[in-house]
Amino acid sequence: MTAAAVPAASPASTGEQSGVRLARSRRNAELSLLLLAMVLVAAYAAMVEAKALDTITPDFWIPAAALGLVFLGLHLVIRWLAPYADPALLPAVALLNGIGVGFLRRYDLAKAAPAEREDLAIFAGTGGRQLAWTLAAVVLAAGLLAILRDHRSLSRYAYTLGLAGIVLVMIPAVLPSRFSEINGAKLWIKFGGFSIQPGEFAKLALLTFFAYYLVRKREVLSLASRRVLGIDFPRGRDLGPVLVVWLVSLLVLIFEKDLGTSLLYFGMFVVTLYIATERVSWLLIGLILFFGGAYLAYLLGSTVGGPFANFYDRAEIWLDPFAEPYDRGYQLVQGLLTLGTGGLFGAGPGGGQPTLLPEVQTDFIFAGIGEEIGLFGLSALLVIYLLIVERGLRAALAVRDSFGKLLAGGLAFTLGLQVFVIVGGISKLIPLTGQTTPFLSAGGSSLMANWLLIAVLLRVSDGARRPVTGGGGPAARPSGGPPEQLHGAPTEVIRP
Repeated sequence: MTAAAVPAASPASTGEQSGVRLARSRRNAELSLLLLAMVLVAAYAAMVEAKALDTITPDFWIPAAALGLVFLGLHLVIRWLAPYADPALLPAVALLNGIGVGFLRRYDLAKAAPAEREDLAIFAGTGGRQLAWTLAAVVLAAGLLAILRDHRSLSRYAYTLGLAGIVLVMIPAVLPSRFSEINGAKLWIKFGGFSIQPGEFAKLALLTFFAYYLVRKREVLSLASRRVLGIDFPRGRDLGPVLVVWLVSLLVLIFEKDLGTSLLYFGMFVVTLYIATERVSWLLIGLILFFGGAYLAYLLGSTVGGPFANFYDRAEIWLDPFAEPYDRGYQLVQGLLTLGTGGLFGAGPGGGQPTLLPEVQTDFIFAGIGEEIGLFGLSALLVIYLLIVERGLRAALAVRDSFGKLLAGGLAFTLGLQVFVIVGGISKLIPLTGQTTPFLSAGGSSLMANWLLIAVLLRVSDGARRPVTGGGGPAARPSGGPPEQLHGAPTEVIRP
């Protein structure tokens, strides 16, 4: 047989012979979805101006174009540093971020005098500042992707990050109220005209520590002492970590005066513990401890007062906001009326009255947007959040190391829980909290912390989707980690 008669090996067959199943990076799909998201953001900006100004100014597209350039830069970074990362995460987050900037621009228009609205500078006001914060947050996320080439390297600094997280949580509690309190919650560090919310960054540090700790202790925490109604409950001696985190969350509730932050810290630990052990009993124990502690704080607030008084007042407002609709219950009542005014389809982008709702640019932005896009529009936003959480959980299921599974699962759940806390507060499902809606609300701390969260999810999903070898050849695995950490690495790549 001549050399010309020998068929050339196809790329697919070459990959199969070496034990590698080739995987597509899906970066072009990410780029297409990102461009679609920016088109939707530009269309939203045009509708806002058409409704609020009765005209569309020639430069309505500039914020969407600026955001598009920022996100395109991050896309190029992902294409270079995390080529196998989930293609749906960046477009979904970019769409939420763009809608947030667009609504804050709409809020600036509502605050301006009617004669000055058409001449309001694009980069002025709250919307302009949010554009600047978005640039800073995306650069920070890109920097994390450049530094963190393998998510497993975070485990080396788990105890340091855990200590840093505790310190960040404690700082607002020990500072005088004039340096830390805004709207009754002590969650901030204020100096000069600048403020930062350290708890937003603390959740990332603490979650990294939780994932590392539970990987090391999960066999002990999985042991059962007795079975009740078909549920295996842990031994009493193993309740120590949960009780410690429960006490810390109660201290946050009492001294920082915020139910949302307390629920967020305790919830992400309990759910990470459940992911590690697969014991439903830990969820039941967590629910009983948290709601029991919250009810105890409510009772102490009604009798003892002191540090429990603020939580008692918030609970009373939640139970009956219409008792004092023009005083303590004003914000919640206005939020409910705003949602009711929006109805199913809303008043249209630019057609609401956001200036009537206190803190609409931060705590109540979901209600302000809901007045203009209605229940259907809010449902679409929640579906986008659900998509981000689902892709995070998909990365957790696909990644091949235990630390990555707990880290990605905890991050995805934390984002979902934060959305639940803020939406539950404005809809009167739970008492009001000081949490901000991820990627929508004004503020740099929340935006940067949540973009860092997305960067870690991108890194984990990149490690999960990379092709690996099934034989003795060199493995194409996430860079920076030793091969022995990949326990039971599969030969197939999980991808949508």
